[in-house]
Amino acid sequence: MFVVSLTYVRPLEVVDALLAEHVEFLKQGYAEGVFLASGRKSPRTGGVILARAASRAALEALLARDPFRREGAAEYEITEFAATMTAPELAALREGA
Repeated sequence: MFVVSLTYVRPLEVVDALLAEHVEFLKQGYAEGVFLASGRKSPRTGGVILARAASRAALEALLARDPFRREGAAEYEITEFAATMTAPELAALREGA
């Protein structure tokens, strides 16, 4: 499992101009079964994506399609982790589940 932390590096006007296309990118990631949750940071300095991908390389290939990345509007930090303990509602996310 991966936590992707996006940090905006361009003005919000640039981010907002790409937002509709970014949302379509997110919808594709959900449809492909890779994205599990996503949302804005508060304050609005970027966003977070929780993802389950076959590998880091596969996730990086998917993220390369994000218009925020293509247009240099955000930088990405990817953290891989193994969810060994969860709330009951998230049991399907546990390592080995």
